[in-house]
Amino acid sequence: MQKVWLDGELVDAEKAKVGILTHSLQYGSGIFEGIRSYSLKDSRAAIFRLDDHIKRFFRSAKIYSMDLGYNEAQLAGAIIGLLKVNRLSSSYIRPFAFYNDQNIGLNVVNKKISVFIAAVDFGNYFINKDNGIKCKISSWKRFNSSILPIQAKASGNYLNSILCSIEAKHAGYDEAIILSGNGYVAEGPGENIFIVKDNELITPDNSSDILLGITRDSVIKIARGNGMAVTERKIHREELYTSDEAFFTGTAAEITPITNIDGISISGGAAGAVTKSISSKFYDIVSGSDDGFKDWLTIV
Repeated sequence: MQKVWLDGELVDAEKAKVGILTHSLQYGSGIFEGIRSYSLKDSRAAIFRLDDHIKRFFRSAKIYSMDLGYNEAQLAGAIIGLLKVNRLSSSYIRPFAFYNDQNIGLNVVNKKISVFIAAVDFGNYFINKDNGIKCKISSWKRFNSSILPIQAKASGNYLNSILCSIEAKHAGYDEAIILSGNGYVAEGPGENIFIVKDNELITPDNSSDILLGITRDSVIKIARGNGMAVTERKIHREELYTSDEAFFTGTAAEITPITNIDGISISGGAAGAVTKSISSKFYDIVSGSDDGFKDWLTIV
């Protein structure tokens, strides 16, 4: 039976229960991470950038003044132990911290905080991932740090993303692209975005109201390591339409080509050469075939 980690103990998944009035279920007050592990040739698991994900988890907790009750090493060890007991190699890992309190009301001071970790088998996030996806510019805008802390990976933040994604899918697209309040390109509902123009890789910068993704950072480092020019700056909406290539990055999305935006074909309707090159390098790294960034992998 699948095990999960809850408040320091490994328990059967079906026994890991909380009350229906739990604060974080009512108000979206939890924080979380998304982490991938990949199967190596010898079937061992390699967790991708575990330490960086754990650090971001603790940054989210600090922003929301949540005392998790554990240190980084303890949660990293819990994740490794969970993969071992469930005998998982390729998986999606979800650490989640939440207010385990059933009182009605917004006050969270001195409320119990629980930490939960699950790991599940996980394939492609997008059905058409390999062939590229169609995206729609959302009419909903991305919030900024004067509204909610964009750098905290908090449950409530993703209500904005859900609205954008619903709109895109109702219009017949695979995913949304979200603009910031000032009209510049921000990101996808759960992904960062890159475009390629004249062999230059361009991605929205920190001032574009984006979550600074760990896969995003990995792609920047991979591209620069291959001698490619990478620029982080504001991107105008119309630059998406005239780009040579475009792709999403994210823990779930990995590297997903974007081949159509608002009905306009990108890179001839197929993954472009730069996207393919970066994607190939990325999968070589996470599978252990390329040891250029071997410090990114935690072998289980």
